[in-house]
Amino acid sequence: MKRIAVVFFVALATTTWVRAQDFPMPVILPMQEQATVQDRWLAERLDTVIPMLMRREGIDLWMISAREYNEDPVIETMLPATWLAARRRTVLLFFDRGEEEGIERMAVARYNIGPFPRSWNPEEEPDQWQRVADVIAERDPQRIAVNRSATFALADGLTATEYEAFREALPASFHNRIVSAENLAIGWLETRTASELQAYPQIVRIAHAIIAEGLSEAVIHPGLTTTTDVEWWYRERIRDLKLMTWFHPSVSVQRQEDGNASFLANFSQRPADNVILPGDLIHVDFGITYLGLNTDTQQHAYVLRPGEADAPEGLRNALATGNRVQDILTNQFAEGRSGNDILRLALEQAEAEGIQATIYTHPIGFHGHGAGPTIGLWDQQGGVPGRGDYPLYANTAHSIELNAAVAIPEWGDQAIRVMLEEDAVFDGEQVWYLDGRQTKLWLIPR
Repeated sequence: MKRIAVVFFVALATTTWVRAQDFPMPVILPMQEQATVQDRWLAERLDTVIPMLMRREGIDLWMISAREYNEDPVIETMLPATWLAARRRTVLLFFDRGEEEGIERMAVARYNIGPFPRSWNPEEEPDQWQRVADVIAERDPQRIAVNRSATFALADGLTATEYEAFREALPASFHNRIVSAENLAIGWLETRTASELQAYPQIVRIAHAIIAEGLSEAVIHPGLTTTTDVEWWYRERIRDLKLMTWFHPSVSVQRQEDGNASFLANFSQRPADNVILPGDLIHVDFGITYLGLNTDTQQHAYVLRPGEADAPEGLRNALATGNRVQDILTNQFAEGRSGNDILRLALEQAEAEGIQATIYTHPIGFHGHGAGPTIGLWDQQGGVPGRGDYPLYANTAHSIELNAAVAIPEWGDQAIRVMLEEDAVFDGEQVWYLDGRQTKLWLIPR
């Protein structure tokens, strides 16, 4: 596959940001312009990504079907930007006519669907599935792919009812030609085009700007503001900017002499409401959805005690250790290498360097926890069967998510976890952070 050459302008998070107005929010397009961009991207993807993937996987015809309110995750990414869902039953067909004639696209549906010409007239053939079967029989494909997968939920969008109806309508001689579209579906979802990669850095930059504002004295008043207050501020800020999120932001703290500093206590079982105090290490997990693409970021801030001009050296070194784990992980990215192999090699290197690391990196793109190789889960550090066996491909985006447990001398060698997550792209040769990564703790106040 031809690799996409993209120049990334890296903007590292530093303590030089005083408050939000000193660094204006990157431009966010009006909704009509967003739809125009997304439809242009869709047309480009259909013309370039589909032929590449169908030929890579040896698929002659791909059938995707969904009914209103029971969407296939793939079909959602193929509809016009102004469509929120499938209408009635929506069936999309892709047929490879060869290099010269290209991929034929059609919709066996009641309505026209953007770039998919309608190929069903209910007045002539009332049975929609019969029309699907006739179209397929006319083209005589040898391998017919449908979205069924025991491994990837994102590639398992064809319901049992739809599959049964499809198979019943199809002539029996075609039944043994039906195959899983698993790799085709995952490939469609994970592959990022040149146009998407040109815009993705600014999407992440918007998320970084919102995080920076929230982790500042513009939002946090130590001794009064709670972690819940900050979470709700992030939710309101997303709405104010006319953006969306794919998960609710979370904010937690680790502090000196806190006996409840386990990973679960600070990550998934944190107190419901916790007042932020001087000396706290704040953690935020935050993401937005914009132009159909998602972000996922975890960063830290330190609340200065009276008389302090910077965070304790131990906390600064802990962040550097987290950055080192990021480097160890991304250095293991190699095209064709499985997520499980990347995980194993990275953990072995971290252990050799005396770092207590936990890695749970995932693809990102059309979905927050996106399609592609799973590189560990926080509770599965020995590998993830199935999803972790999928290979790494070029031009894919990943949330580099992990943590490092580090003892803090200033806190009596109390262990904390530096939990980091930054979005990056693998171009087939190296990993690029879309908008840099946090290398210095945010300070409150700046």
